[in-house]
Amino acid sequence: EEEGEGASLSFPADCKGRCWYLLLFPINATLYFTVPDVRWKNGWEKWYLVTFFASIIWIAVYAFFMVWFAVILGDSLGIPQSVMGLTLLAMGTSVPDMISSVIVTLHGEGDMAVSSSIGSNIFDIGFGLPLPWILGNAAYGKGIALGEGCGSTIFVDVLLLLGMVVAVVATVHFAGWKLTRPLGIVMFSLYFLFIIQSLLRTFLVSC
Repeated sequence: EEEGEGASLSFPADCKGRCWYLLLFPINATLYFTVPDVRWKNGWEKWYLVTFFASIIWIAVYAFFMVWFAVILGDSLGIPQSVMGLTLLAMGTSVPDMISSVIVTLHGEGDMAVSSSIGSNIFDIGFGLPLPWILGNAAYGKGIALGEGCGSTIFVDVLLLLGMVVAVVATVHFAGWKLTRPLGIVMFSLYFLFIIQSLLRTFLVSC
């Protein structure tokens, strides 16, 4: 059956495209044969529910291996799990949000880009954290302790997170509630300052 626009496993003609093709082939191939692309037309539009739930399943699978890789990498390099979660895992799970924000921003929908990022974080805190806690309590029959050990920085990180929220709101307010280049630079600066101080407190704390 002839396919229209949508996912394809055809080999690119340019060298750069071929390199990306070979690098991403395991992922693209599994998605190609397990997730129907509704852009293929010819009746594939009716499979949108299968596409939706199959995508969620694959996201869960990728997330599992990403966490597994982060734990092994952190243990091998002697990096605390809190640091791996603050950096590698946070970046990995936020890439889809960033891509969606870029797409809607390019279409002039600044409100949607900002609300999407805020809503995503609220969902993570209000649903993404309680659900595994409930499942963990049901599986182990007891609560999971947080912030154990003298090197724990979770409590301070939460306070700094609140401070970051205040700083972001204040920055957007002084920018006239417009998404501008200076505002983006300030946002980047705030993020890297947060990461730097968290790493310094984690590695410099003494027991």
